[in-house]
Amino acid sequence: MTSSLQTPREMQKVQVALATRPYEVLIGNHLLPIVGEYSRSVITPCRCAVITDDNVAPLHSGVLMESLKRAGFDPHLVVIPSGEQSKSMLSASDLCDRLIGLGIDRKGAIFSLGGGVIGDLAGFVASVFYRGIPVIQIPTTVVSQIDSSVGGKTGVNSHLGKNLIGSFHQPLLVIADTATLSSLPERIFREGLAEAIKHGVIADATLLAMLPPESNQDLTPLIARNVAIKATIVEADEFETKGMRALLNFGHTIGHAVESVAGYGVLSHGEAVAIGMIAALDLSVRLAGLPSVQADQVRETIRTCELPEKLPESLSTESLLAALQRDKKFDRGAVRFVLTAQLGSAMVSDRVTTQDITQAIDRLRS
Repeated sequence: MTSSLQTPREMQKVQVALATRPYEVLIGNHLLPIVGEYSRSVITPCRCAVITDDNVAPLHSGVLMESLKRAGFDPHLVVIPSGEQSKSMLSASDLCDRLIGLGIDRKGAIFSLGGGVIGDLAGFVASVFYRGIPVIQIPTTVVSQIDSSVGGKTGVNSHLGKNLIGSFHQPLLVIADTATLSSLPERIFREGLAEAIKHGVIADATLLAMLPPESNQDLTPLIARNVAIKATIVEADEFETKGMRALLNFGHTIGHAVESVAGYGVLSHGEAVAIGMIAALDLSVRLAGLPSVQADQVRETIRTCELPEKLPESLSTESLLAALQRDKKFDRGAVRFVLTAQLGSAMVSDRVTTQDITQAIDRLRS
């Protein structure tokens, strides 16, 4: 069946070579019209749900629904409110009820159309609905295309912290249509670049010179390079039991606390991660020997991507430390903190103390 597929010009494929469930990530311009055709190569056409939000639905759902219908699927559009507030157990429960009402059963599937919130939420619902049904990820933001749609981490937030409730549920396929990025507000586009900066720090320092991308630049190579980095790490440590996948948390330990304490939606995920990376760079210089000139290079990239570098004054150090204590990166009371000693590499350290973190947070105010 695969041999008959039409391949758009310049489309790139990245294999996520998991031992038991390998899948492809397709990256290219104007891929939405062929989602149905490619999906049919990995799953028998079925009654399915397209889960999206009220921002994305008017822009992209029509093309996707028609593509699925042409391929023999019976798609049903399910639209939820946009924003981090929808990433909750209440939303997950409501979605399950709606899918049951639509007649989606254990032979059905979910297509996730949207950014990181939709991808995480729809993936989580797919993992628990009838004890697990297939999900195909169709990310429409920078952060979801280069990071969150790949790797099978799904989940929702607790009021006590970000992503504390979730599961591993790998997609059958990921299709990243870079044309959808042109519809993003500038702030949402730029916040996704934080994850690309992270990949540059932990795996490939040459990425930093590619950021921010030029206007009207073909983003396919940039997206594909980031996906390849994420895929390599996921392949080595699918369930985050060997320590390697934890490297993807560079900037996220303090970043998640900042995002949570500020209130979901006040700072975007990428903006909070950018602030967290500033703190992680400070700790890396002081505790891991990262040359200051390299830390300055990353700070300058964060600055040119127009991402925040300072902590909002309204966030107290005490509240951030309390949020950190609830983070899943804490192990028996000790934080596993990702540091870098040389750009293009990273390590997980258990020697970062609460005092070190407190000092790094306080330095974010200066």
